[in-house]
Amino acid sequence: MEFEDYYDTLDVKRDASQDEIKRSYRKLARKYHPDISKETDAEARFKQVGEAYEVLKDPEKRAAYDQLGANWQAGQDFRPPPDWDQGFEHQGDGFSEAQFSDFFESLFGQRGHGGAQGAPGQRGFHTRGMDSHARVQIDLEDAYHGGQRVLTLKHSELNTEGRPALKERTLNVRIPKGVRQGQQIRLAKQGGTGVGEGNNGDLYLEIEFAAHPLYHVEGKDVYLDLPVTPWEAALGATIKTPTPAGVVDLKVPANSVSGSKMRLKGRGIPAQQPGDLYVVLLVALPPADNESAQQAYREFQQAVDFNPRSKLEV
Repeated sequence: MEFEDYYDTLDVKRDASQDEIKRSYRKLARKYHPDISKETDAEARFKQVGEAYEVLKDPEKRAAYDQLGANWQAGQDFRPPPDWDQGFEHQGDGFSEAQFSDFFESLFGQRGHGGAQGAPGQRGFHTRGMDSHARVQIDLEDAYHGGQRVLTLKHSELNTEGRPALKERTLNVRIPKGVRQGQQIRLAKQGGTGVGEGNNGDLYLEIEFAAHPLYHVEGKDVYLDLPVTPWEAALGATIKTPTPAGVVDLKVPANSVSGSKMRLKGRGIPAQQPGDLYVVLLVALPPADNESAQQAYREFQQAVDFNPRSKLEV
């Protein structure tokens, strides 16, 4: 079923006040009234305008419509969550069921027309708020030790005039130890505001690691590029090496080559099955930027018979 944009039907903006909605409705109702309009589609347009006004004139129904349509995009079918409209009762304003579209029926059901349920004048519209989604950026070290983040979020609520308004709220969020890139943290009832006695929706925070000057992350594994000198790689050495959990003494075996990976098991992202930390050795050459260094390279060249291109057969 195609989503119907009631705001577009009434030619008003989504943040229009109730007075603006009423004025636009009266103007369009006069324009398309079947008894006076000469438009070929006057009757159909008159029904569309009346249906749109039936929803947008009521702050509770308008809030529900805004929530249920919040994730709709052009080209998508509209399907409201099952049983979302239970408890709703509408006291009709002269519109018959035949004057409402299937879209209106899918939103408000049979109870949206007759006022047959409940006591006269009772307003019993209840619906759960929409779930909200946001991203939170944390440091890699937070995944090892846990942490806290203060988030400022914006959400839309109807004010006393029935006009949507942005409000800010602050949340103090605990970052659990062992959280991973892309993982979602659920904060119950911190999402969109419910209507009537409906509960608030949930807030889902997607974890994103901030760029780190030393490490990069792949799943639960963490990688570190470790520069070593030619003599450390050739002769072997024990090197103090940083990790997100603290400094360790890493034993580099003799005859290591640039690009070699050393695995520190269980030192990746903490979990029931923790990831690993991979140290990638990068042989760094001293610069030959003075006569003494250049002479040392010449002596090394004469002392070692080494051709790194021997396998290229050139």
